[in-house]
Parts: sequence; C-alpha cells; structure tokens
Amino acid sequence: MPRRDTALPPDAADEKSVLTGFLGHLRGAVAAKALGVPDAAAREPGVPSGTSLLGLVAHLTHVERHYFLGEAVRDWPATFRPRAEDTAEDVVAAYREATARADAVVDTWSDLDRAAPVPAGRRSAPSRRWLLVHMIEETGRHAGHADILRERIDGRTGR
Repeated sequence: MPRRDTALPPDAADEKSVLTGFLGHLRGAVAAKALGVPDAAAREPGVPSGTSLLGLVAHLTHVERHYFLGEAVRDWPATFRPRAEDTAEDVVAAYREATARADAVVDTWSDLDRAAPVPAGRRSAPSRRWLLVHMIEETGRHAGHADILRERIDGRTGR
C-alpha cells in the first residue's frame, strides 16, 4: 500500500508553538491509525504482549487525562484494554476530547518554566516544558507502535 505521510508542523518563533505543534502532529497520527479499521481488527492484539490499535489510543487517552487534567489512574496496564462495548470511533472520539481539553489547559500557559498541573497521586509536578516533551515522547513512541500494528492489519504505512 502506498505511503501517505502528512507534513510536519511548521517552524515557529516560540518554543511553546514548536512543542505543541509536534504534539498535535503526533496525536493526529495516532488517531488516524485507528480509523478505517474494522473494530475487530483494531481491537485484535498484534503482538504477543497483547497490544492493539484501540488499546494504544485508549492508553494515550488516560495519559492525557492524567498529566494535563489531573485524573487518577489506578491500573496503568488496564488502560491498554478498551471496554468491550467501545468502537474504534468511540475510542478515537474520547482521545480527541481528552486532547482538546488538554490543549485548553496548555493554551493558558505563558511560562514553560512553571509547574504543570500536579498529576493525581503525585506530590509534585514537573515543569510545563518537561510535560510537553514527555507527551511528545510518549505519543511518538506509541505512534510508532500504531504504525506497525496498522501495517500488520492492512498494509497501510505512513503518518
């Protein structure tokens, strides 16, 4: 199947715009990988660890809510398992809703040196800069996993 890459975000004059641009780019890539796949295939583990496309998106939804919105996560491994009744569209919609809410938080930030929201269950918060870089790393890592899983399902590659 032909490679269909999307353009990288544009260069920007300020650090926050560069970081949020790359995070948004990766978020879009993750969501796109889970759409257009039959629900059964998107939910099917593609590797021995049990990871599936929908599981990756569900996990990233929890990560966004935890770090940006302060929601507690009691069982991180369970975040990789979408609910039985969830469709791919449901899981992607929840991810997009979480990232939109996270973006609303980040939009209020003017100083990346200041502390980010304190994640639930933690005593301190990282800097806003650290959090944005961590979310780029976390999302990028799982976007790569999603690339491989999607290619195994139907041969689709690219961002």
